[in-house]
Amino acid sequence: MFYAVLRDIVAALLWIFNGNIHFANREKIPNDENYILVAPHRSLFDPVFMAIGARPKRFIFMAKKELFIPVFSFIVRRCGAFPIDRTNPGSDVLKIPIKELKSSNKSLVMFPTGTRYSNTLKGGVAVIAKMAKVRIVPVVYQGPLTFGQLFLRRRIDVRYGDPINISDIKKMNSEGIAEVAKRIQTAFDQLNNEINLSRN
Repeated sequence: MFYAVLRDIVAALLWIFNGNIHFANREKIPNDENYILVAPHRSLFDPVFMAIGARPKRFIFMAKKELFIPVFSFIVRRCGAFPIDRTNPGSDVLKIPIKELKSSNKSLVMFPTGTRYSNTLKGGVAVIAKMAKVRIVPVVYQGPLTFGQLFLRRRIDVRYGDPINISDIKKMNSEGIAEVAKRIQTAFDQLNNEINLSRN
């Protein structure tokens, strides 16, 4: 309840302060199954737009443990976030999202690069998707990168791609992970191109 109410409040505020938000291909988002929503990480608020565009689906998020401080921790946990130690990740990195994807009605938002400062796709998405037996839905955000730009009403594009099925990949060894990364990057490239064309 808290998640849905806060999400809708934030969505309303974003429309008030920006109003130049364009969601595309929302019909490609699965309605009757859980999935992993993946994107290149470009700003602090791109996961907010990703989740808003995929309403009414609820999501869980991986978040760095430093965010889980008193008071703020209460809020982020109820928004679906769970803490991850980036320097020494434990088994929770896999166990928590796999359990939620299998046993709840929540999907997972994940950034395959891990941080906003990396372009290398890591293997966590592939392993979680394979073990949870879910598809991967690519999405790309193009728009303001800072809060100042957000309030200047600069155009925001959030475009979703076709779900990626990886059930044909039998093993998540180095070759299997590389193949998943290739499919995801291909989808990102295509979505970026589509956004660029729509802006011309």
